[in-house]
Amino acid sequence: MAVSGVGTGISELTVIAGVADIVPVSKRGYYTAFVTLSVLPFIPSVLWAQLIAYSSTWRYIALFTGLWSTVALVLTVLCYSPASPPPPRLEAGSEPPSTFRLFMRLDWVGGIISIAGLACLEIGLLSGGYTAPWASPQVLVPLIFGVLFIAVFVLWEFYFASMPILPRTLGKAPRTMIMTLLITFISGANFFAVLMLWPSEAYNVYDHNPVGVGLRGLPFASGTLAGCVISLLLLSRYHGHIKWMLFGASVLMTVGCGGLSAAKVDNMGSIYFVLFVAGLGVGGIVVPASTITTIICPEGLFATITALTISIRIVGGAIGYAVYFNVFVGKLVPSLQASLVEACISLGITDKTLIGEIIGLTAISRIEVLRHLPGLEDPEKWNVVVAAGRQAYASAYPWVFYCSIAFGMVSVIASLFLEDISGLVDDHVPVEY
Repeated sequence: MAVSGVGTGISELTVIAGVADIVPVSKRGYYTAFVTLSVLPFIPSVLWAQLIAYSSTWRYIALFTGLWSTVALVLTVLCYSPASPPPPRLEAGSEPPSTFRLFMRLDWVGGIISIAGLACLEIGLLSGGYTAPWASPQVLVPLIFGVLFIAVFVLWEFYFASMPILPRTLGKAPRTMIMTLLITFISGANFFAVLMLWPSEAYNVYDHNPVGVGLRGLPFASGTLAGCVISLLLLSRYHGHIKWMLFGASVLMTVGCGGLSAAKVDNMGSIYFVLFVAGLGVGGIVVPASTITTIICPEGLFATITALTISIRIVGGAIGYAVYFNVFVGKLVPSLQASLVEACISLGITDKTLIGEIIGLTAISRIEVLRHLPGLEDPEKWNVVVAAGRQAYASAYPWVFYCSIAFGMVSVIASLFLEDISGLVDDHVPVEY
């Protein structure tokens, strides 16, 4: 998974930065919108994954994505023929740096420190209140080290790194750049909250039918693609008037993600529209924000700033998911215990060990195994326990989306501080290809 993530990150970075390099600035939104449409076959990705896993094994999902990536690799080899780069400008008597020297000049120290800090923070956030109490050394030690590593990383980038990961020059609109990166961080948190937790809610609160679970994933995915395309088209159509565009997307994201807290066992039909609205908001930020940063930043830093926005989005998603998952688990465990204990007692099941096993299997979504436990062979009794489990899940998931409202409001407020960048949008092409 780590290797595939590295490849995905490099591919996305190269595509966005490459498009920014070879098209007019004023048309950048149009071209990026067209590139974004390449994900269209994977809008029903939840449905594809559910059907594949249900019909055979989850391993074929990895095979399918691997074959798709192979097609992309073959097309790149056959169709991409880059022009020779222009010779670098050198001082008299100097020689062009070798590939090895350029490789060694990369900010390896900053990269290692930042990864260590984020990893420690993730461990602490995911463990707190779940595998260990918040005040325990298992939680406090990684959290403290995570904060220290991040602080050292910031100091290293601003005062010591020769080629810093964080560029010290943010272009002609530094305030807008900082606010855009902040909005990117928040959108990453809410994007991953829905992306990672909604499929499990669609599975645990409703039914386990693979087609049903897949269809419940369509509105958010469709909304995200639509939001990306619409915002990118507006970016080029209105030549950089971005404040109200990102403000509107932030409002839609906050309202949509917060509205998912209204999902109940019996109102799935009304949640489809809410999911689409949430997708519109998230999509209106995720890719357009990367395009906006390429307009603001100096032309020599396209790849750097694109990598930075992607990294910030992923970091926001990782931290947001850690927070949301911890909140979810904290609410789910007592809810499952209360609902299932009551259901079991109503069915005459009083064995504490058996009740504990029922709670454990429901917590990991193994409800089919419950049919084989003593006292639940009768389908009606099994249905009572399953319904109690679904109700427990339904009462825990809303807290995730309550938290997303707070994140979303930060994005809404940040969007009000964006500046007009229309003065930076013209018809020049950074790199003649």
